[in-house]
Amino acid sequence: MKNIQVVDDIVKQTEALFSEFYRDDATAFVFTADHGMSRIGNHGDGDPDNTRTPLIAWGAGVRGPLPDSHPSSHDDYSAPWGLNHLLRHDVEQADVAALMASLVGVDFPVNSVGVVPDVDPHRPGYLKSPDGEKFQAEVILEHYRVKHEKKKAHAMFYKPYSYFRGTSEQASSPGQRQVEAIQILLTEANYNRARGASAELIKHALEGLRYLETYDRTLIRFIVIAAYLGWIAYGAVAILPQGLIQPTNSPFLIDILSALTLLGFWTIFIVERSPWTFYLYITFPVYFWREVLRAFGGSITVFNSPGKRQALNVIRTLIHAVFVTLALQSMVARFRSKLAYTHRSIWSIGFVVIGVLWPLVSWPSGLKKSHWTLLFAWSISCLTTAVFPLLGVDKEESITTILSGGVCMLAVGLVGLLKFGDDQKLQSVIGTQCILLLVSMVITASSASSLQAKLGLPLFNQVSGWIVLALASALPFAARVSYPTPTSKVLVLFLGFSVCFVILSISVEGLFYFAYALNLLLWTEVEAVVRHHPRRDLSPKADKPQAGYQLQMDDLRIAVFFLFFVQVAFFGTGNVASISSFYLEPVYRLVPIFSPFLMAALLIFKIVAPYIILSAFFAMLNARLHLPPFSLFLVALTLTDVMTITFFLNVTDTGSWLEIGQSISFFCISSLLLVWSAGICAVGESLMADTLAHVPDHRTKKE
Repeated sequence: MKNIQVVDDIVKQTEALFSEFYRDDATAFVFTADHGMSRIGNHGDGDPDNTRTPLIAWGAGVRGPLPDSHPSSHDDYSAPWGLNHLLRHDVEQADVAALMASLVGVDFPVNSVGVVPDVDPHRPGYLKSPDGEKFQAEVILEHYRVKHEKKKAHAMFYKPYSYFRGTSEQASSPGQRQVEAIQILLTEANYNRARGASAELIKHALEGLRYLETYDRTLIRFIVIAAYLGWIAYGAVAILPQGLIQPTNSPFLIDILSALTLLGFWTIFIVERSPWTFYLYITFPVYFWREVLRAFGGSITVFNSPGKRQALNVIRTLIHAVFVTLALQSMVARFRSKLAYTHRSIWSIGFVVIGVLWPLVSWPSGLKKSHWTLLFAWSISCLTTAVFPLLGVDKEESITTILSGGVCMLAVGLVGLLKFGDDQKLQSVIGTQCILLLVSMVITASSASSLQAKLGLPLFNQVSGWIVLALASALPFAARVSYPTPTSKVLVLFLGFSVCFVILSISVEGLFYFAYALNLLLWTEVEAVVRHHPRRDLSPKADKPQAGYQLQMDDLRIAVFFLFFVQVAFFGTGNVASISSFYLEPVYRLVPIFSPFLMAALLIFKIVAPYIILSAFFAMLNARLHLPPFSLFLVALTLTDVMTITFFLNVTDTGSWLEIGQSISFFCISSLLLVWSAGICAVGESLMADTLAHVPDHRTKKE
């Protein structure tokens, strides 16, 4: 608030400086600013204070304030300003450049689509002079004409914007008749009608510009979606049961058809003088669908077989696929004009579905009776983890909450000491990790208290924090231990990153990390029990020998669960884009002087840690189900682009910077999720390679 007073004083001094120097009252002043920050200093969160900017104009050429209208021009946002007696007139940010050009008396900026806040004849404008609208209409119309001529010269089948479509005169010079009509009105001094006609022409010219800017969008979307669908079908080739379909008997015919399709599109692009990228875009769907048709072009044996068993299996698989698609769409669909990536409660609903509804609806009664303790633990774990996405975005540093997370993680280490007490080397590693975790809690409490009291960071705390974090993070990878079970290896990895979730946490991250890891552990147990429980259904039995990977209906669900946990690892700490991971308060416990690259590295390290745990558990699950490495990932890979297509269609280039940035970010995150998921699986297989041989075989036990 003091800084705002300083700025106000500078504005006052600046106005006085101009007035005293020129002494002609011919200066116009336009005062505006950048958007604001959130209440805790973050860079924007969608609140009006973060998306709206002030605009106040006065001086030469400006009409001055007017009394407020009825109904009032103010709302709950501007009511506290104490200016309810004055008219409020909001404009778009692009309009500021047009307003300043009008006040200065220069041409409007090239390619500007801003509108002077005077073109609407039904509302008071900003300017005293009413004769600038005609020139502004001509400027914006000229933008349309330039793009119109470029598109007309390149596109053989080009259709102009409907408003300017008609006579040959309009086709050669769009909008000329409207401009001449405005000129006549100005000559007759009919300024009000001239403003209205100018506003109408500007409206249609801007719509025409938008029409030309998005002229090829439908074609591009068609090509990209065809490529995504082809990729999904191409991935299905590797995971569908062998023998379900027969490859085509005429691959040469499919090759000819693919070549003709490619050449046909390329010919159209040559005639239309399309960008070179179009030639590349069309290559992907043609290639993918060529491979799909070669693999799926033969007869479907399941429908040719005399029995109904395989046919019913296919029907059930299709039904599962529909539910899987709905589940994927629930992660990205719009709710009240918001994406699920920002509507965080969707993740909590997901935990309720997988932790409560799925067991109650899908599990056989015998399975629920024989493993009721596991079911109870799984449900409680899901419901507990579901709390975190519901927490608020704005978090304040809480030493008590941080230490609570440390206590929970320390309790896991103590349980590990008791469970693996027979192995002295493993016990010594776990004991060391527990000591490091305890030391990190003491250091963090001291550092946070000192920083909160504005006493700075003691050098001893800084050095000790770095040493503890480095030792804890390196120990799981440097220790020469023969792990008796995969769970023991995951425990060591979990404790290795626990120190990170103490030193670099601001609030609940440590508790989330604890709940998330426990949830993953129970997930592997649940899936192993469900897969190997004898069921009287038509699905292939997992306890029968398999020649390679054979897709089962449960695999689709497991892949969706995996993608769900991938998303939760990033968005699950109760905020948009895991924003608590980007708070700087915890980083100052290690880096007291602002250093963007080092701080960013520490924050990224904390973000990656849950994925390391997820990768280890996923590799262990793959082994528990006795599947080839990466087989479940292939299923997840096939499903990933169902979400990506939705995000692709939601990308926008209109609205606030927040809306535009989020739509692009979500699409990029979803696209990179494919590569990221592959990396997760590769890391998990590598980390767990020395322990997967010890995975228990449920096929040798009776339920």
